[in-house]
Amino acid sequence: MAEKAARSGAFHKDHPRYKWVALSNTTLGILMATINGSIVLISLPSIFKGIKINPLDPGNTSYLLWMLMGYILVTAVLVVSFGRLGDIYGRVKIYNLGFVIFTLAAVALSLDPLTGGAGAMWLIVWRVVQAVGGSMLFANSTAILTDAFPANRRGFALGLNQVAAIAGTFLGLIIGGILASVDWHLVFVVSVPFGILGTIWAYVSLHETGSRDPGGKVDWPGNIVFGVGLTALLAGITYGIQPYGGSSQGWGNPWVLAGIIGGVVLLVFFVLLELRVEQPMFNMRLFRIRAFAWGNIAGLVASIGRGGLQFMLIIWLQGIWLPLHGFSYESTPFWAGIYLLPLTVGFLVSGPLSGTLSDRFGQRAFATGGLLLVAVTFIALLLIPVNFSYLVFAIITFLNGIGSGMFAAPNRTSIMNAVPASARGAASGMTGTFQNAGNSLSIGIFFSLMIAGLANTLPKALTTGLLANHVPAAATNAVAGLPPVGSLFAAFLGYNPIQSLLGSKILADIPSANAQVLTGKAFFPQLISDPFHSGLIIVFVTAAVLSVIGAAASIAAGGKYMHVDTVPIRTAQNDAPADAAMSDV
Repeated sequence: MAEKAARSGAFHKDHPRYKWVALSNTTLGILMATINGSIVLISLPSIFKGIKINPLDPGNTSYLLWMLMGYILVTAVLVVSFGRLGDIYGRVKIYNLGFVIFTLAAVALSLDPLTGGAGAMWLIVWRVVQAVGGSMLFANSTAILTDAFPANRRGFALGLNQVAAIAGTFLGLIIGGILASVDWHLVFVVSVPFGILGTIWAYVSLHETGSRDPGGKVDWPGNIVFGVGLTALLAGITYGIQPYGGSSQGWGNPWVLAGIIGGVVLLVFFVLLELRVEQPMFNMRLFRIRAFAWGNIAGLVASIGRGGLQFMLIIWLQGIWLPLHGFSYESTPFWAGIYLLPLTVGFLVSGPLSGTLSDRFGQRAFATGGLLLVAVTFIALLLIPVNFSYLVFAIITFLNGIGSGMFAAPNRTSIMNAVPASARGAASGMTGTFQNAGNSLSIGIFFSLMIAGLANTLPKALTTGLLANHVPAAATNAVAGLPPVGSLFAAFLGYNPIQSLLGSKILADIPSANAQVLTGKAFFPQLISDPFHSGLIIVFVTAAVLSVIGAAASIAAGGKYMHVDTVPIRTAQNDAPADAAMSDV
């Protein structure tokens, strides 16, 4: 009777409704982790103003870059490790600890007592700590759901979880824009009550229900080599967008080259190491499963394209379109979040639906069709003018969200269904690594492509515009000769850089009417519009190509597969082919 009474509670792991408890908690966890990955992007102007730092000062560029990419980089590096730890010690145990760490870091971030460089370092360090907690949540939420749901319902559950993961990156832009317009501290405060609620709820309601590997060992050499290699690679790519010497970008910087080349060498060594380790952190033999291998390739390229879209749309709205339509630079972060709502709505509409339908029909048609639709929307964005009609822009971004949702949920479901139960934590972490690494890579790749486009057209536009407003030739040439990354960051942050670039003395020496034009809402957006569109052509064509590659990978992933646990995945001690552990259903 006592056992029956215990099982009558929905929080008991054997209760029929327990799977919905697990879904609701893990969805909250993954949503908080991903919202905090993007919430800072659109809040940076308010944050830097609050801690009294000019992010356009060359000496502060590193603060800007680490605020942008620190959280994403850390999650990309750590999710695999925490996924493997979940397989060994319990996925719920690692997940719950992640909620604790995430919440404590949110409290510390909201209480930043410092200003200047010290204030920036406080935020960067605690963002890194928060990313550790977010990695624990990210790595184990999918595995917990795969354990809790039967195979014929995983598409819906994993679909909703994946929708929350990617929708969080979009929602972060909206929430950050709204809260930053009130007070920058709120950007971090908002996570505190949800973190406390999620922590208590997780410890009360979640239970270990899946297979574990209690005799497993932590692959410390693999963890160290992977962490150092991926960090060096992603940091090198990110710093490559900074000017070096007489170049507009830093790809010739010895430190950048050392980071990229050294990172690649370490990651190659990591692969060789993992093939020889008895209990590897990153089970390379999982890539012999077709759905797992091609699904992750598709997820990586889709993540790179999606990250590039976010950055470009923020620059487009904050730096150009909104000021041209009368919005003050101070208000553009808020309104950029609002005007990006169609993108989020499209994703939220299609994600759960495609996840449910993929349970019945398989992932291939949805994932492939979704990425092809995304590719079409990238081309469509090239065909509209920089000063677009918002209705057209809203329709295109809505369709982009629809396509991303069609891809995300079925792709994640097919990956998780294809792996053995004992490897679900590691598989979830590996998939998370590809997604977060794609987000990090998008910073370096798309900013570099945009800077390459601006470098050919922006100096001439600056020269023409400044001389037409009676700026002395010497000052004009000095400003036009500056690396375009400064103007790009200004547009990304919603700043008008002309006043800071020229200085108050030069503005005081030219006619007041011209000074007002130069520092007004329209001059800089109009000046950068044509050069920006030149960069957009390179960026969005590349994103469209990546989406087509992802669609091809989704086709290669095959139809609807389900792992059969009676045949183990190949390990160092068991040479049974991995494909034997698959069943076509």
